[in-house]
Amino acid sequence: MYASGIEIVRICDTLIREKVISPSVYAFRRTGSRSGTPKLEKPYYWSQRTVRGMLSNQTYCGDTVNFKTYSKSNKIRKRPDKQGEMDKYAGYLYCGECGSRLYLHRAKTLDEKKNNFMCGGYQRRSTDCTSHYIRESVLDEIVLASLRSVTAYAREHADEFYKIAMTNGEQETKKLLKESEDRKAEYTARINQLDGIIRMLYEDRVIGRISPERYDTLAADYEKEQADLKANLKEINLQISNANLQEECIQDFIDKARQYIEMPTLTPELIRVFIKRIEVFEKAEKYSRTCGNRVIIYFTFQADKGTKIDGAMVKFGSKEETVAV
Repeated sequence: MYASGIEIVRICDTLIREKVISPSVYAFRRTGSRSGTPKLEKPYYWSQRTVRGMLSNQTYCGDTVNFKTYSKSNKIRKRPDKQGEMDKYAGYLYCGECGSRLYLHRAKTLDEKKNNFMCGGYQRRSTDCTSHYIRESVLDEIVLASLRSVTAYAREHADEFYKIAMTNGEQETKKLLKESEDRKAEYTARINQLDGIIRMLYEDRVIGRISPERYDTLAADYEKEQADLKANLKEINLQISNANLQEECIQDFIDKARQYIEMPTLTPELIRVFIKRIEVFEKAEKYSRTCGNRVIIYFTFQADKGTKIDGAMVKFGSKEETVAV
């Protein structure tokens, strides 16, 4: 709903109207945990804060559940501007140097060709960065051209595309699995340790070493930490499953490429389906009117090395590189 432009307050109203149980009440009914401060008298109450939290939480991300991508979701959409329009790149566009988001500046006139993006770190002066100015129309041309090239290659040379993606993604997948397994072991050990701590706390309360009030405070803190760790552990297990299902991920990209044959214009749906992240770098010649920005597009499957498509080097999967002219 949010990706389609529906405001958070309207999403809350819909969930309440359809009597969808809130996450905190759901967790309480399943585990008895009160870490989310459940409103048991209002089980269908949804706050804007809750919805925002779910939109930024990998556990609730449909793409991960359906094995669309291995990385943390960046599909979160920004709210509409004063004109009621949404930036189709919201949640996808970043500065290639400092990592800050690039924000859209709409032209005060009716000339949409003057709409442009600038580095948020530069605007806020929170990073020692440059403007990374790039017009929206230019970025649209770059992204749309890359989408057309890569999806056409996936359709017309599916076997070769599949082979390249599988072969070159093995090393990255192994690295992801190693990191995920290490964090899984760390979280599991701490969860078991917290079980022991909470059990000893309870014994101390029973024999009177600590007061019931002190027990409630300490136990609540430990239970919250444990609940957070379990959520993280669930996320890691999903990541491990995703990494093990790289084959499905690549095949899904090929299938989507066959569905989206016509791409007359760049739409938020196309970005959401095929792209994970876009990075814009500063021009080699700052303030130049002829030198373009280097743009890297990360697609929704994994691989490293590139191949020739329409005379331009396009790096599949993790990275695809295009130079603006």
